Amino acid sequence: MGPVSTGRRQGQAPDPDTTTITSLHGRSKLPGLALAALGVVFGDIGTSPLYSMQTVFSIDHNNVKPVPVDVYGVISMVLWSITLVVTFKYVILVMRADNDGEGGILALTHLLVDKVQQRRRMSIVLGLGMLGAALFYGDSVITPAISVMSAIEGLTVVDPGFQDLVLPLSVVILSVLFFVQRWGTAAVGRAFGPVMTAWFIILGLLGVPHIVEHPGILRSVSPTYALAFVLEHPLTAFIAMGAVVLTITGAEALYADMGHFGPLPIKVSWFAIVFPALALNYLGQGAMILNDPSTIDNPFFEMAPVWSRLPLVVLATLATVIASQAVISGAFSVSRQAVRLGLLPRLLVKHTSKEEGGQIFVPLINWVLYLGVLALISVFGSSANLASAYGLAVTGTLLLTSLLFLALAHMAWHQPLWKLIFYGATVVLVEVFFFAANLAKVVSGGWLPLLIASLVILVMTTWRRGFNLVSRSRRELEGPLDEFIEAVHNSELPRIPGTAVFPHPNSTTAPLALRTLVMFTHAMFEHVVLVEIVNENVPHIRHKDRVHVHDLGDAADGIVHISVHVGFNDSQDIPRGLALAVGKSAELDFEPQQVRYFLSVLTLRPTGDARMAAWRKRLYVLLANNAASRTEVFHLPPERTVVMGAELAL
Repeated sequence: MGPVSTGRRQGQAPDPDTTTITSLHGRSKLPGLALAALGVVFGDIGTSPLYSMQTVFSIDHNNVKPVPVDVYGVISMVLWSITLVVTFKYVILVMRADNDGEGGILALTHLLVDKVQQRRRMSIVLGLGMLGAALFYGDSVITPAISVMSAIEGLTVVDPGFQDLVLPLSVVILSVLFFVQRWGTAAVGRAFGPVMTAWFIILGLLGVPHIVEHPGILRSVSPTYALAFVLEHPLTAFIAMGAVVLTITGAEALYADMGHFGPLPIKVSWFAIVFPALALNYLGQGAMILNDPSTIDNPFFEMAPVWSRLPLVVLATLATVIASQAVISGAFSVSRQAVRLGLLPRLLVKHTSKEEGGQIFVPLINWVLYLGVLALISVFGSSANLASAYGLAVTGTLLLTSLLFLALAHMAWHQPLWKLIFYGATVVLVEVFFFAANLAKVVSGGWLPLLIASLVILVMTTWRRGFNLVSRSRRELEGPLDEFIEAVHNSELPRIPGTAVFPHPNSTTAPLALRTLVMFTHAMFEHVVLVEIVNENVPHIRHKDRVHVHDLGDAADGIVHISVHVGFNDSQDIPRGLALAVGKSAELDFEPQQVRYFLSVLTLRPTGDARMAAWRKRLYVLLANNAASRTEVFHLPPERTVVMGAELAL
């Protein structure tokens, strides 16, 4: 629909300290990257055959019958949903919208915010991105639960007596998965590709014998069978769409994980392996159901010969763990981007690899997801029950991505109207029907992602509103920096030997810690460095472009301001930024290991007259008080860091 759009600066490349697979594109061979993409990108959509057809034909959810009209219609809907939404929308079109090679709904929001001039439109764009991110968190809770449970439920096909083991085994596997996050996924990640390659090959092989046995199922490749199903049984088809959408869960991962591998390896993996394997498997499930309607209880595992079902359960469990890992890692990345956009309070982010900047661990998000997953499997009890909750999160994210993409194509790429209308008629219309079909499941479980998204949006909007109010009051407390420097000149304060560094969010006001230090000691350090972290709207900033020194008017006063520019995938490491700044001016001549850091903090009280509801003030104060320590976020050495500040009534 449009040209490749990037947010990168001319010639910009990732830093050595934040190297990801993206930086290896020029040196790595395409087959290796395509194999790696199989292990990360396609885990979610690759495990959809485990539960999607079971849900479509479930009596508890739909009225779809194992008869030719319904089966041909459903399989046709599945194949064309994958073709339109995954292949046409994501692989061919949406992956063209990259922000310095990075994808995902927040990266798309970044791109669009840069192009919007009107404040109202900017608020709408940011609101859509916020809603998409909120729904992604819902997806991040539901995916591990439904994927792992659907795999373990394969034991009941081997022996119905294993039913009582499904819940405890799911809890054990998920617990191990979340507890190992702290050590990173580098070692496990190397095994992801081969495991998922084996998984997709087996998906295709499972379908072939049943297709050969009932070749008539190949008719469903024609979209006319989907249309016939809709025309003959409109209500049944509409309800079935709420379950058919489960076949495209994980489509957003194609876009979100683009920055790790690049678009070409993902496209190669999709067209060469994933799409054919999924098509063969769904065709095979349809053929088997026509031959033996009793297999609708668990069609995926019923496809396999009896002797192979137990090994298949083991492989399926590995595949679902990989799918869960991908969405958990995605939640970590989304959280870090949300913090940089000012939508969430500071979160402690731990880098689990020295080579790959994209491998991070966010403890708070990890344990919140873990508790949420345990609550889900305890309350819902089976993957079939969870399926009702799953669809709304998926369809909501799909629809929001399409709306943002259309806005980008119109406002930034200036695409002709007929292209936008064509996209709307082929993709958006289908996604609207998917979303509407899942709205019908709000009572039976669809309320869950809505509840999760509502809570996330409440937190994001409260934080954004409260942060703006506090920032305004803080600027009043701090006062203009130029007036403070002039006062220092006039007072001729004695100077303390050494260098003091004051992390500060802007270059126009004086840090509270600096004012407090001068007020109580009536002296000032010989060298004072004000450090501002500037979050750029790109994933990475190169070392040589990262630090900028700003003139404050008088080099003799020993006060210098530097800005450390970081992308949303870079670490906010102030000591490292200082090391890069040494020698850039005469004032920046010091040993980085000897400097002292002074942090400005505000103690908040929800008792002021700010225009904000009392309960939201209390929520904001709670979030602020539990935000990650800036000492850790900025990588400051605790033994050389002093915290100083003031109290503010919000």
